[in-house]
Amino acid sequence: MVDWQQIDSVLLDMDGTLLDLYFDNYFWREHVPLRYAEKHALSVDDAKRTLFPIFRNKEGTMDWYCVDYWSQTLELDIAQLKAEIDHLIAIHPYVIEFLDRLRKMNKQVALVTNAHQKSLMLKMDRTALHNHIETIICAHDFGMPKENPEFWERLQGRHPFKKQNTLLIDDSLSVLRSAQQYGIASLLAVYHPDSQDVRRNVEEFEAIEDFDQIMPG
Repeated sequence: MVDWQQIDSVLLDMDGTLLDLYFDNYFWREHVPLRYAEKHALSVDDAKRTLFPIFRNKEGTMDWYCVDYWSQTLELDIAQLKAEIDHLIAIHPYVIEFLDRLRKMNKQVALVTNAHQKSLMLKMDRTALHNHIETIICAHDFGMPKENPEFWERLQGRHPFKKQNTLLIDDSLSVLRSAQQYGIASLLAVYHPDSQDVRRNVEEFEAIEDFDQIMPG
């Protein structure tokens, strides 16, 4: 699935790829509606009916990933609400071993995430992933999400890589399409971003069940 002799750079998504997306899905689908319902004296179901269309309207935009945007829009402290359930933050199987193998092989590895800096800090504190990855890049620094093909051009300026010798692993198909349009040669999706959800049907990209399938060495 991966010819490691041809790969010099590895770009890795965080939520749903290295980390279990269950935390994020539970947060937005259950925890935020619960706290919103409490604030506005609503039932949780009524809160979901109010919130979910608002969420869908922002998917794939920088606002969708922005903690400050949602804190202002919903009048809730989103960073604090995330901290309330941070025990649900978990690393996918074989991730640490995979990262350490890449380091031993002297591959250029970067975590490239749409996550807001406040979410990123919370997850690094909980998982210590930063101890295994030298470079961490947040899309908020560029003012655009990975779904925008121009993002990769800006990334190239910050973290140079050769398109033909780069592997991107991401659970978002729209991000993979964006990277494909930019010309990144090796792309992998993820079948189980959320460990509690069913296996996704991923047809347009090769995909992995977990990282032991592509463990180098």
